[in-house]
Amino acid sequence: MQSTLRPISLVVGCGLALSLALPVQAQPQNWRATHSHAPDASDFTPGAEMRSGDTLHVAVSLQLRNREQLEAFAASLMSGQTNTPLTSEQFLSRYAPAAADVAAVVKHLSQSGFVNIEVSPNNMLVSADGSVGTARSAFNVQMRHFAKGERTAYANTNDPVVPSALSGIVLGVHGLQTVHLAHTAQVEAQASVYATAGKVGHSPTAWPAIYNATALPTAAKTTVGIITAGSMTQTLADLSSFARTAGYAQPVVSVVNIASAQRRVSTSATTDNTAEWNIDSQNALGAAGGAVKSIVFYAASSLSEADLTAAYNAAVAANVAKVISVSLGECESNARLTGTQATDDQIFLAAVAQGQTFVVATGDAGSYECGGKTSAQSYPAVSPYVIAVGGTSVSTSSTGAWTGETVWACTNYSTCATSGGTGGGVSLIEAAPSWQLASKVLGTSTRRGVPDISFAGDPSTGAITLVKGKYVQYGGTSLAAPIFAGFWARIQSANGNRLAFPAPALYKYGVAQTALFHDVVSGTNGGYTAAKGWDYTTGFGSLNVGNFAAFVTSSGGF
Repeated sequence: MQSTLRPISLVVGCGLALSLALPVQAQPQNWRATHSHAPDASDFTPGAEMRSGDTLHVAVSLQLRNREQLEAFAASLMSGQTNTPLTSEQFLSRYAPAAADVAAVVKHLSQSGFVNIEVSPNNMLVSADGSVGTARSAFNVQMRHFAKGERTAYANTNDPVVPSALSGIVLGVHGLQTVHLAHTAQVEAQASVYATAGKVGHSPTAWPAIYNATALPTAAKTTVGIITAGSMTQTLADLSSFARTAGYAQPVVSVVNIASAQRRVSTSATTDNTAEWNIDSQNALGAAGGAVKSIVFYAASSLSEADLTAAYNAAVAANVAKVISVSLGECESNARLTGTQATDDQIFLAAVAQGQTFVVATGDAGSYECGGKTSAQSYPAVSPYVIAVGGTSVSTSSTGAWTGETVWACTNYSTCATSGGTGGGVSLIEAAPSWQLASKVLGTSTRRGVPDISFAGDPSTGAITLVKGKYVQYGGTSLAAPIFAGFWARIQSANGNRLAFPAPALYKYGVAQTALFHDVVSGTNGGYTAAKGWDYTTGFGSLNVGNFAAFVTSSGGF
């Protein structure tokens, strides 16, 4: 299945040749800034300037209409004051970028020489194919090659700008760089961990028993989305084999390929991530009780920021999946600099208003997602419009019952970088949402704190996952996120898919309702140490899903 982007047919004259011939200094001077800036490429070696004819695929994000009203609507939905989320049509008519604004962006891209111009169904993204020359004409940017070891990349070396007529319309310009890419968040268990006393791997079918979810109905009424990249052929084959071996009915699956007519992505960014997508799909299905309404893979062309933004938006524009699992992330500061944070936060806000929940892994570098000794977090996990899921080390009895959990631990920036540990800490870029501040769990901090909750993530207690016909034990917060996605889908099915984005209710009730969670009080992620109640290593801990589901149904506050 292809994504439902709307192609724009426009007649383009000699603008391309003209724009290629114009030096940057000859461009009109009446430019305006966007939220996108030149990326930090200080750890790369700069190479030659890119040639004008080098191809690019860009995506321009547009600002929402009536954003404050949309924020208010989302807040009323999350608080229970409003019970009915927006339909896609209602979002488009009330809050999406206006048709006239879309047309203005399309016109500018076309006149600059871009082709294959497509508009997303919700008007939030306009994508196009072109060249360095057309990007120079449209955004007044200089482009250069970069290298880091064997990896090659490219990036704009100055901030992209737009004509003043588009000021207040364009939010960001994406696709101009591959210096910063998202990465997966899974870790393969080493052979030595299998002999670790008291620690064993688990089948994806075991999560319901471990987290007290076996009495719940399956997620048969709920569609689960998974954000991926590249080919899904092997993942679909392995998922089918996994379901058959587990005794599940074959799941209904579909793949939405978010692709462009041209691609220019560093070859090092297109590595095989089959293991990641298998972890996501098999463990989400296992936690869901072996049945979902369907699984939709939103497959980006690569792990570039621009391609993943398009995948997130495809899931929101379709408005089919009630829960979307994301086992990807990058240094939050990089996401802010390129404008990815601003654009993706808009997309996640739209999801909340439509009754969708994004579930995002917090990363596997402890509290040091950005490298070095300074605590920094992973984006999009720190977005206030997603559920951030950290990782634990879970212990089970010989019968498969939960017996305890500690932090999936690492002790400092060095061990966190080499052996891995759960992401968590204070965001550098996102303010704490009102519902997190109101809970008082952050103390004096006014920044978003993650994770919200946690599940099994330690590779030594991780998931025995089928990959290319072989069973391999994996962990990481990439495991924890789909476990919660499967459980949340199950709870949604039990409640007629009527539940709103759960974060505000988690914080409203979580402090007092301790029976809803397995509190994790032991372990560190380098920058923070577990403590009683919510903390920066595991949030509230893992869910006792049976208790949590019963409370959700009875409280009326979700």
